[in-house]
Amino acid sequence: MIYLDHAATTQLRPEAREAMLPFLGGRYGNPSGLYAIGRDAQDAVDEARRTVAACLNARPAEVLFTSGGTESINSAMLGIAYAMRRAGAGNHVITSEIEHHAGLHAAQHLEELGFEVTVVGGDSDGKVRVDEFVRALRPGTVLASVMLANNEVGTIQPIGELAGILRDFAREAGHRVALHTDAVQAPGWMQIDVEQLGVDALSLSAHKFGGPKGSGVLYLRRATPFRPLLHGGGQEMQKRAGTENVAGIVGTAVALRLAVSGSAERAARVRALRDRLREGILAAVADTQVNGCQQDCVPNNLNIAFGGLESDGLVQRLDARGIAVSSGSACSNSTWEPSHVLMAMGVPIRRAVGSVRFSLGETTTADEIDEVLRVLPEEVAAVRNSQAAAAG
Repeated sequence: MIYLDHAATTQLRPEAREAMLPFLGGRYGNPSGLYAIGRDAQDAVDEARRTVAACLNARPAEVLFTSGGTESINSAMLGIAYAMRRAGAGNHVITSEIEHHAGLHAAQHLEELGFEVTVVGGDSDGKVRVDEFVRALRPGTVLASVMLANNEVGTIQPIGELAGILRDFAREAGHRVALHTDAVQAPGWMQIDVEQLGVDALSLSAHKFGGPKGSGVLYLRRATPFRPLLHGGGQEMQKRAGTENVAGIVGTAVALRLAVSGSAERAARVRALRDRLREGILAAVADTQVNGCQQDCVPNNLNIAFGGLESDGLVQRLDARGIAVSSGSACSNSTWEPSHVLMAMGVPIRRAVGSVRFSLGETTTADEIDEVLRVLPEEVAAVRNSQAAAAG
């Protein structure tokens, strides 16, 4: 199989698997236990926390382990917004149209809880409109949540610029305004330094960078107001109740360390392959265009609109040829609606429904790209002919 859907999930790194195995067997202690195997488990969690903190340029006490990106995003948005409202700071949240559904649905839930939410638009490259963001600010704004790298078109958002805007606004407003970013698609492809980004909260999902599914990270800057989403015991510094997934946490830390190591060289190699794929498709297949920016974006993402077809048919035919790609966000493949990200970018609906995401990984080879370019033109032609015949 030629796997070009790394934005959906990645293979578990062998090093992460090996690190996890002891905690799926003899080292099975509960980190809350005061006896030897409990202390052993707690030591493993503490070491993983230090590793993740070093990767993010954070303090270990600012790193929380969760069940994945969705929980991290929901915890950050609901936990910060609720705590800020209880403190009397305000009731207004800002997010963007191009967020993952985990963020958009969390924002909708905040509205149900009585918060006011402003959703700012994106431009044709898939980048948040900074002018709209500035206009959305008001005295009661307490939180903004904007993703770092888009999961469908790969565009990198100006998080550092938005953080500066919020700092200036907070001084005038007289209260803190927190900034959360969904950084799920970033590890391995760009540096993630929470101090340089200036964020108060940041979400990661382990299976996007070679870690296990069901494990995630929430960075929460110290002193950031926060109300836990999960209630129970005192785990994760009283911020996330529930017995820790020790094996998942250990695997997450190992995978993140490896993803961060050598990311610049990895990004350069994969960018060259991505560009080779893009130029080959545009040259060999008529009526195609790139969705989103190809400069200020993560290097492994390529979203192509194929005119004259609906993408599901092409994805299925490529799958039959041993090539795995996506017709959009992996979390929305059960629906027939066009991508909300492409709609926000102003992509016409007929092109949006014919769009395919190719997301490369560190294991992608030049031979695989060449094979895709060999197979793709005939499969596009077959789908176009079949769908045209069905419509006629």
